[in-house]
Amino acid sequence: MNLAVIKTGGKQYKVAGGQELNIEKLEGNVGDKIKFDQVLLMTDEEGEKFEIGQPILKEINIEAEIVEQGRAKKVSVIKYKRKVRYRRNVGHRQPFTKVKFGKI
Repeated sequence: MNLAVIKTGGKQYKVAGGQELNIEKLEGNVGDKIKFDQVLLMTDEEGEKFEIGQPILKEINIEAEIVEQGRAKKVSVIKYKRKVRYRRNVGHRQPFTKVKFGKI
């Protein structure tokens, strides 16, 4: 199984072929193809040989397909100060893009 470590949205993800993954929101519609060009590490089929970038591997792209554009569950952000009647409750829903990786 080929594995790779890619960098997108300021985060690093370990991906494999056929895997679905929620990542930071990317531009595009459902069904569009995306190329990830910031590949940090890549292994072969057996997992014995691997290439490490300095910091990224040149001329290697990993393709994926957008499966869904959505928003995560609501997270409640609460601020509270005692004795002064100060309470704030704000909700936040983080947008995400669900992608499915093809063959790596």
